Amino acid sequence: MPRILIVDDNPMVRHSVRRCIEANTDWRVCDEAENGKVAVEKVIQLGPEIVILDFQMPVMNGLEAARQITRIAPHTAMVMFTMHQSEQLAEAAKAAGIKEVIPKDGNITEHLLAILHGIAVGT
Repeated sequence: MPRILIVDDNPMVRHSVRRCIEANTDWRVCDEAENGKVAVEKVIQLGPEIVILDFQMPVMNGLEAARQITRIAPHTAMVMFTMHQSEQLAEAAKAAGIKEVIPKDGNITEHLLAILHGIAVGT
């Protein structure tokens, strides 16, 4: 059962993602973080198998956090949420170790659960 860390500067988004995961799976959300710097610290402390990162956050954005997480915990799978989807961002995310970039749009729940399921089966 994978442990998941949710990282977003918006507490309502974190709560919604957590509720979605916990209501539809038996996976465990081990914690939440409000920015990339806190996320890196929590990856060191908690060792989650999956990290869900927002792209745009204060203190440290999702790409920089992903680069640091890849260095300290190379087997941690990462998924990124963003409202700023572009081919350039997708390439930068992949280079940082992120498996998938998910647009923050109306159909996020189904897409997120399908991606997380694929990652969990592979871990």
